[in-house]
Amino acid sequence: MGINGAYQLMNRIKAVFLDRDGTINYEKNYVHKIDDFELIPGTLEALRLLTDSNIKIYIITNQAGIARGYYTEEQFHDLTQYMLGCFDKIECKIEKVLYCPHHPDGTIPEYTRKCQCRKPGTKLIEEVMNNEKLNANEIAIVGDRDSDIEAGLRLGLTTYLVLTGYGSEHQHDTKADYIKPDMLSAIKHLLENSDSVNMT
Repeated sequence: MGINGAYQLMNRIKAVFLDRDGTINYEKNYVHKIDDFELIPGTLEALRLLTDSNIKIYIITNQAGIARGYYTEEQFHDLTQYMLGCFDKIECKIEKVLYCPHHPDGTIPEYTRKCQCRKPGTKLIEEVMNNEKLNANEIAIVGDRDSDIEAGLRLGLTTYLVLTGYGSEHQHDTKADYIKPDMLSAIKHLLENSDSVNMT
C-alpha cells in the first residue's frame, strides 16, 4: 500500500474515476462494437454500491483507436450510449464519460497529437476537480494500467490497480496504493475504509 492511501482513505471519498476497458468491461483489442462489449462480473454491483453511497461516478478512458482509424468517434459514442443504457437499468448514475481520442502515432490527422487529456495526463480529471470543487483526498481512481495509476498519483488521488485487463502484468511494479482482483473488490475496500483510520 502506498503512503498516500493510508492518509487519504481517512477522508470521505466523494468521487471515483473508473477506467473502462479492462476495468468495467473485458479488454478485447480496441472494443468499439456492442457485440464485443462484455461487462466484467461484479461491475453492476460495484456501480450500485457507489450510487447507494452517494459517490459520484466518472468513467475516464483513453480511446487511441479513434486516432489510429480503427473506429470513429461516432462509433465510440454509440457504444457509450449502449453502456450507459445498461447502467440505467440498475438506476446507476454516471456523472460523465471522459475520453481522449488522441494519440501521437495516429493515422487520422485531426486526432494525431500529444495531449494532456490522454492518461497519464491529468487534464480531464483536473477539469472535473475544478468544476465540482473536489479535493484530491476526496477522489479515488480505479484502473488496470500504469497510466491510470500514474494519473492518480500525479494528482495525489487514492489509486487502485485491478488485476482484470492488463492489471496482472503491472501488479509487481505498480505504485498503486492498493491492488485488488477486480473493480467490485476495489469498491468494497474503498467503502469499508473511507473515513476510517483502521487500514487493512
